[in-house]
Amino acid sequence: MNSAVPPVTLEELAVLSQRASMVIERLRERVFAPGTQKQLDLLFNVRTAAEMVGRSEKAIRDAETDGRLPEPVKDATTNRRNGYSLAEVNRMREVFGTLPHRAPDDPPMVMAVQNFKGGVGKSTLVVHLAQYFALKGYRVCVIDCDSQASTTAVFGLNPDVDVDEDEDTLYPFLQHGGPKTLHYALRATYWPGIALIPANLGLYDAEYEFAARMARDPTFILDRLREGVASIADQFDIILLDPPPALGMLSLSVLRAANALLIPAPPNNIDFASTAHFLKMMESTLAELARHGGAREYSFVKILTSKMNDQKSAHQAIKRMMDAVFPQDMLSASLKDSAEIDNATANLMTVYELTGPATRTETHKRCRAYLDAVGREVELLIRKTWPGHHRQLRKEGLL
Repeated sequence: MNSAVPPVTLEELAVLSQRASMVIERLRERVFAPGTQKQLDLLFNVRTAAEMVGRSEKAIRDAETDGRLPEPVKDATTNRRNGYSLAEVNRMREVFGTLPHRAPDDPPMVMAVQNFKGGVGKSTLVVHLAQYFALKGYRVCVIDCDSQASTTAVFGLNPDVDVDEDEDTLYPFLQHGGPKTLHYALRATYWPGIALIPANLGLYDAEYEFAARMARDPTFILDRLREGVASIADQFDIILLDPPPALGMLSLSVLRAANALLIPAPPNNIDFASTAHFLKMMESTLAELARHGGAREYSFVKILTSKMNDQKSAHQAIKRMMDAVFPQDMLSASLKDSAEIDNATANLMTVYELTGPATRTETHKRCRAYLDAVGREVELLIRKTWPGHHRQLRKEGLL
């Protein structure tokens, strides 16, 4: 009797693929069911709104009384304010002159969250940073460059249904003779202040086309995304690029387009080794880009410890080693490994979108504090690149 394991046939692989697709489809049917279009349900009481705006509660009430701000919507039964939406808070910031926008002469921040290894928290970091900046009042654009489209899905779009690669993604722009600017692909999101250029699986075709054209037209390939970002940059303060977790042509284009890099790196041996390898590859890659006339300087390159678990001694040991090896290059804050993030992500949400009783748990409060600490540190790095913010930073004792 032959005890050898029979080989897996192409037909069996096709069945596996079909079953996996069914699972994904059922998940998406639940999340993207009719009538479940995402909306932002966040409401802020007058005290929180005043803190966000940088003015007193009395100043807000006075502005509502004298007509500079609309009268707040009140509950018909209790006659209490229902709370202020983020759009209404931004209207207050506009009235009081406290919107944190860069000055017209300040360069837009184009930051790539980059690592050539998957599973390091890249897309999680992108969406939470985007929403942190939106809560602060910045004008944000997120460009999903990853055909897996995780970021696109979190922002409420079904990549298979709501996104056409020939009309809505980077793909048309990256083709020779494509649109002149990226304006065609910009989408408003349910988050005030955040625009999105979505992705879907069709974007993967760009990798093949780019690779085929690289030998005969390297300048076009390397500069195309940078030129596209420049075509829309005047509308935004911060543009976040979410590239594929691999060294391909799109990743090279992202490195060329960005003017700052944030590298998420979990504190375990395999991921730390991968990050070290990534840095070495990035050095040789940037040298190759420079050889083709694509030299790039970055305002900052920072490593963020992601998926950190303080209860694991191995994580603590590797984190200490990372801090010792990269003393000037590590962010002080860490992105902790949190069930709160995992649970939100399972429902294609973020921690910043959660409302109700879930936000009053200690787990949520800790997770929110970790995310805010990362956001504050990155925000300060960005503001330091804007000369128009230097006076206020000096006033705040941050420069």
